[in-house]
Amino acid sequence: MVIGIDIAKHHHVARAQDYRGMEPTGHYWLNLAHILKEEQIKFVTVNPLYVKHSKELDDNSPTKNDVKDAKVIAQLVKDGRYAEPTIPQGTMMAKMELRSLIQKYELIQAKFEELDHTLDTLLQDIPGVDQMLEITGIGHETVVGFFAEVGDLNEYNHPRQITKLAGLSLKENTSGKHKGRTMITKRGRKKLRALLFRASMILVAKNKDFKALHHYYTTRPDNPLKKMQSLIALCNKLIRILFSIGQKQFVFQEEKMLKDIPHMHAFIQEPIAA
Repeated sequence: MVIGIDIAKHHHVARAQDYRGMEPTGHYWLNLAHILKEEQIKFVTVNPLYVKHSKELDDNSPTKNDVKDAKVIAQLVKDGRYAEPTIPQGTMMAKMELRSLIQKYELIQAKFEELDHTLDTLLQDIPGVDQMLEITGIGHETVVGFFAEVGDLNEYNHPRQITKLAGLSLKENTSGKHKGRTMITKRGRKKLRALLFRASMILVAKNKDFKALHHYYTTRPDNPLKKMQSLIALCNKLIRILFSIGQKQFVFQEEKMLKDIPHMHAFIQEPIAA
């Protein structure tokens, strides 16, 4: 009896002729191989390349499907074009796989630690980094990611250039009397934009003054913003803050930021829901 088996992720297809054979697809064939070995049923494997090049021999058609592949596998086994695989014991294989995964993890972890050390060394030479890290809610990863995307701040004349680079510039769709929605262009560095959004959400959660500013933007009587619009505004605010600190190396004062915003003083004293 030849049994040709086409192994797939969800469904296996088998066709019988004389012996037992299978195409070793990925790791999916191993479960069946272990069962056959435990039942002391002899089986062989067929090289997937042989299956690919032999599928047109009988019907002269390039059609490929599981039923046809199973027949081709069975025919190749009958013709002796197979190999007898060596299957490790289940426990032994599990230990080997676990050892391999642990080694890969340790290697990746070591690379990350080496990279963190290199980034820390590089950050020490960038003006304004210490003052940026003093802002509540701004962490090491935010500052590293920001400079990785924008590079040297001395190459920019105005923070609007970084806003444009991040794709956070506003675009308006108007024609005649029709006034469409105002949206951000999203024509810029996606990673920088995502980093600024994450940083703004963390600032709203952890920095009481940014939280107050977000509350003001979304609840002010005139032209209140939606939450997403407010976060976009905070992203642009953060760009201006980081740009200014990088240029002038000053200690940022959150309270002063609020007092400099018109009509904001009325909201500073209001309790903000957590």
